[in-house]
Amino acid sequence: MRISEVLKTKQLQDVVTIAPEAAVCELIATLAEHNIGALIVSSDGSSLDGIVSERDVVRRLHTDGTVLQNTAGAIMTQVVKTCSPQDELDDVMMWMTEGRFRHIPVCDGDRLVGIVSIGDLVKRKIDQLQFERDQLDNYVHQT
Repeated sequence: MRISEVLKTKQLQDVVTIAPEAAVCELIATLAEHNIGALIVSSDGSSLDGIVSERDVVRRLHTDGTVLQNTAGAIMTQVVKTCSPQDELDDVMMWMTEGRFRHIPVCDGDRLVGIVSIGDLVKRKIDQLQFERDQLDNYVHQT
């Protein structure tokens, strides 16, 4: 199964982005408003400047009490692992597990086309396994 199939089934199709100069308080409000765990940091709404997650905010808050006066660009992860719509779900799950991150932007060339979370991937994998189980069960009981 490819990442493009995962993107098609997501409830929130649009990629929520935030400008690098946005305040961390605005970042937190946007995460809460959309009930998501990470935002793409983008100066134009379609390019990928970085990514920032709830985990980034909490870790910075632990070490720097002034993080709330910072900007999204100041706390974002700048070197971001991405995947493409053609990548296989299992490969992306492995990358995320090995890299210990929960969100990965999906890019088609230089164009940002989506973002998937480990939860999105696990849900699709479970759906796939249940479908296969049902097919096998039907096959066994038809004979």
